[in-house]
Amino acid sequence: MHTTAGTSARAEALPSVRILGSRVHLPELSVVTAWMERRIREWRPGRRCSQVVVTGFHGLWEAHRDKGLRVILNQADLWIPDGIAPVAIARLRGVRGAVRTPGADVMRAFFEAANRRNLSSFFLGDTEETLAALKARLERSYPGHRIAGTLSPPFRELTAEEDEAIVARINEARPDVLWVGLGTPKQDRWISERKHRLAVPVAAGVGAAFGFLSGRVSRAPEWVGRCGMEWAWRVAHEPRKLWRRVLLDGPRFATHACLELTGLRRYE
Repeated sequence: MHTTAGTSARAEALPSVRILGSRVHLPELSVVTAWMERRIREWRPGRRCSQVVVTGFHGLWEAHRDKGLRVILNQADLWIPDGIAPVAIARLRGVRGAVRTPGADVMRAFFEAANRRNLSSFFLGDTEETLAALKARLERSYPGHRIAGTLSPPFRELTAEEDEAIVARINEARPDVLWVGLGTPKQDRWISERKHRLAVPVAAGVGAAFGFLSGRVSRAPEWVGRCGMEWAWRVAHEPRKLWRRVLLDGPRFATHACLELTGLRRYE
């Protein structure tokens, strides 16, 4: 449901923190939802799709290692912290009220708003089984939220023709929000490279959120997330997928973050 009413929603006005050369916004969940709704209201055919990045230390570390990726993430319209690391760093720098905004929570908050306003979503990524389970759950819980389409792309490099077909299918469905669950940084590159061709107001990379909301992947209890230990929960439940990221990249990121916090090293 695309309209042209509304005022400008500038992410630049939101509180933010720079970490290893990357800029992360620090809005509360309700602010994220309001920002997305304003982008939807303001959008009209011909306007560029707004990109939302949702990631924690993993995205920050990948951006630190890859300047090209850092440019892509910093050019996103909104970058919000999925994990506790950016929030903890922001708090150490005196930013009050900094909170996590996990992808699954962002999606759920949007669905609640969409349920009242008849907004729609398209889901790109994960497996056919996960998408089917996600669709069934959302149709039961949010009957006023319209599912414009779902698509599980092949787990391989796409041909140019296949890529064009995917973009065309999304555009034909005319969703208000495109949710992309291809994992960081693949999903963020995918959106960035196609946002000028996507006839969608907002596209958000949300990582593993499809699995959480479909019920096919166990998510940590809320109190675990509040304590900043969701990473440990996820490693315990998906060790083969996450051990390298947490046990190798985690300490490396922490080392560089400490160097920056103490002023021993500058990152641009």
